[in-house]
Amino acid sequence: MKKILFAGTFFLSAWAFSQFNVKIAVPSYLVDSDIYLYGFNGSKDILFAKGKAGSTNAVVKVDKRYTGMMRAFFPKANGSVNLISENKDISFALDLDSGNRISNIVFADEANQLFSNQVETQRKQELILPALIQIKDFYKPTEGFYKSLDQEINTLSKKDNSQYASHPFIEFYQNSQKFVSQDKIADVKTDDFINYFTKSSEYLETSGLMKPILINYLNISKSNVEGGVDQLLAAVNVETPRGQTVLSELIDIFNSYNMVKLKEKYLKEGNNLKCTITDRLATTLKSNNNTEVGAKIPNNTFANAIHSKYKSLYDVKASKKIVVFWSSTCSHCEAELPKLLEKYEQLKAQNIEVVAFSLDSNLDEYKAKANVYPWISASEGKGWYSSYGETYNVNATPTYFIIDSDNKILSKPDHVGDVLSFLKVN
Repeated sequence: MKKILFAGTFFLSAWAFSQFNVKIAVPSYLVDSDIYLYGFNGSKDILFAKGKAGSTNAVVKVDKRYTGMMRAFFPKANGSVNLISENKDISFALDLDSGNRISNIVFADEANQLFSNQVETQRKQELILPALIQIKDFYKPTEGFYKSLDQEINTLSKKDNSQYASHPFIEFYQNSQKFVSQDKIADVKTDDFINYFTKSSEYLETSGLMKPILINYLNISKSNVEGGVDQLLAAVNVETPRGQTVLSELIDIFNSYNMVKLKEKYLKEGNNLKCTITDRLATTLKSNNNTEVGAKIPNNTFANAIHSKYKSLYDVKASKKIVVFWSSTCSHCEAELPKLLEKYEQLKAQNIEVVAFSLDSNLDEYKAKANVYPWISASEGKGWYSSYGETYNVNATPTYFIIDSDNKILSKPDHVGDVLSFLKVN
């Protein structure tokens, strides 16, 4: 008995303190800049570690066990690097182009070399292989170019799954592609999807594939989407962690695509659950419930504020407030915000204030653009990794809320014209 307890204690201790490092060779432009390392829970990014490139050889330490897709985010370069973790050290180097955007990544660890080669091969199989097969018909077998084409076609057509034997996550990712690829999806049946969601390992949650696969499932169920969703949720059981992650993803999808009735139905189902709620579903329920018309909008302490004497959203005193989420690189924002600017003095005269939260990752770009507008602006400088998306259920820019003096949501207009119309500003 003592031996078993000792072994179990040793295992738990090793599990709790196991960690890995992500080693990154960065160009001089990124020295002294932040690096954020995210994992996945469904389509939600989970911050695993934060580091700083103190020199051209940066190390981000991870103190949690994790196998799955990861993303290293570099705010200063306004870009990310996709990688996989097998709970082992990861190493890569990145280059920037003339605009200081990420242009090239070279991995040094075996798992990510294999994975990046697999992704590149798959891309060639989907985009280049069909063209090569057609081009080959224009050449004779005796010609050198024919032989080169034939060799490349044979290389791209081969499938060697033995190389994934010691990399189970890559094997899972590869086997999941038939549910993702638009070329293969026509051959996949409803029952195949349901079996995939009910029988897949925990790698499904960390693969980053759940959302695109769910969207494909909804597409093949388009003749009866609601029936398809009910069938899937019954199979995965919404009282289980897997079922709650699927439910959470579906609510987010319906919200993103403005499928209001379906969102309301399954949001209600989530709110009515009597079992233990996972953090993943609880976050989705909270962000939706807190941003419904009639709810009190969550407060926010301003970061990198411009044109503001206030410290938070609630501190701003006005009869009404227009809260807008935007970005300096958003073309729709470029088209809509000037129209709001035209009416700003009229809005101020009616004691209506504008508070704009930017989803920029480059603070210099944010400040340059925000200074053009006279209203209050703030930005965390983390792009779509900002807290704004989760807190305020923001899926696109611009997103508008109109709130009253008590910070209750009066309306969620789709466009600036709807904002002005609701406020009766001509």
